[in-house]
Amino acid sequence: MTERPALSKGEIEVARALWELKHGTVREVFESFPDSRGIDFTTVQTYLRRLEKKGYVNVKLEGRTRVYSPRVKPRTVIRETVDDLVDRLFAGETFPLMQHLIENRNVSQEDLDALKTLLDQLTEERNESE
Repeated sequence: MTERPALSKGEIEVARALWELKHGTVREVFESFPDSRGIDFTTVQTYLRRLEKKGYVNVKLEGRTRVYSPRVKPRTVIRETVDDLVDRLFAGETFPLMQHLIENRNVSQEDLDALKTLLDQLTEERNESE
């Protein structure tokens, strides 16, 4: 696994827009944000250049226009970000994070039922492998 610098909140926001677009120019990424977001064109441009420098996006020139595309899948960024969070805030322990999310993030009954089903399934799989 390549060790990449962590992303800021703004960089993640721009990366998410680029993942949705699949590829795009600064203008296309900028225009994908709602007006209510209030992000500047130059801010999007700066974030895309940072994402390129950090190894999260590829760039190719089409004439004089830079076209950006994701280099790293969203799932990879999520995994790396959560792993970093667990290491920094919870000393590598996952249960305190799960407990916090369940107790403090207004998890719906539907999500709790799905979580219980998942836990039952994982428990059964572990018991079968022993």
